[in-house]
Amino acid sequence: MSPVPKVKLSGGLEVCRVLTGMWQVSGAHGPVDKARAVEAMQAYVDAGLTTFDMADIYGPAEEIFGQFNSQLKSKSSGNAIPALQSLTKYVPRPGPMDRKVVEKAMQRSMSRMQVDSLDCVQFHWWDYRDKRYLDALGHLADLQQEGLIRELALTNFDTQRLEEITNRGIRISSNQVQYSLIDQRPAVKMEQFCLDNNIKLLTYGTLAGGLLSERYLGKAEPNTRAELYTASLSKYKNMIDSWGGWSLFQDLLVTLETVAKRRDCSVASVATRFVLDRPAVGGVIVGCRLGVAGAGQHISDSLRSCSSDLKLTAEDLAAIQAVTCRSRDLMALIGDSGDEYRS
Repeated sequence: MSPVPKVKLSGGLEVCRVLTGMWQVSGAHGPVDKARAVEAMQAYVDAGLTTFDMADIYGPAEEIFGQFNSQLKSKSSGNAIPALQSLTKYVPRPGPMDRKVVEKAMQRSMSRMQVDSLDCVQFHWWDYRDKRYLDALGHLADLQQEGLIRELALTNFDTQRLEEITNRGIRISSNQVQYSLIDQRPAVKMEQFCLDNNIKLLTYGTLAGGLLSERYLGKAEPNTRAELYTASLSKYKNMIDSWGGWSLFQDLLVTLETVAKRRDCSVASVATRFVLDRPAVGGVIVGCRLGVAGAGQHISDSLRSCSSDLKLTAEDLAAIQAVTCRSRDLMALIGDSGDEYRS
């Protein structure tokens, strides 16, 4: 098995180009058995997918990682254990952002994750009109200097704020944003700024919650809660509606299936590879419903997606572009990346 390719962030941390996302254990996708979730993580590590993305607001995600990390170390009995990379998020409620508040939040994440320092903290802020996000980032940068945080990153910040923060001398390693064949807003402005400032994009929504797959090819439009039974399906179905609707989405799936057959892979692998090949993209986050029956069934797709053997040709890209060019302009409709959270 070929090793999973990695990318180095500006602080030196190397992360897998396909990261395992843990939003799915937050409770918004149904109940999760924590013990089974911990157990399910082993298959990812065994496959070389050693990078996990979580958040302080994703229910028990940090605790699940912590339990797995602890078990992995205890099982090693002195043998070398795979190095894990744990990326978490700091998503504070609006309020005072003094040093004590920020440090307490970091200590809480470290306690849950059972680590002595944090590999990467991705900061999110709900309201740009409240400039205390700059206070919080200043304290996070200080904690980074003190060795508590290795990589300081952002989540769902737009290009304007990314530039503002960078201009203050705060080194940002990555920005986590939605990026897919459906939502290509990062390519408009953010991509170039990131290239110019050594900032990687870590992307989510790349598979539209599973909608970008053979499973939905030729299927009637899902509209009911029973059909859109997870938070991801509901969220990304709304994005498809904004982008151009179900009929155009079916045209895209037909094209992706044709490309997938040519490249001997799945539709999901084509969709992931497309984003992995975009300038400034460091990695794609593929969510997994750890602790739910079937968890881990997409590992082979993830490995194929980042394999050096999978290459999309100019012909493939032209066929895809012939469909996506018929969609609405999401930048004009929604705004820059992250603006959907601040309407």
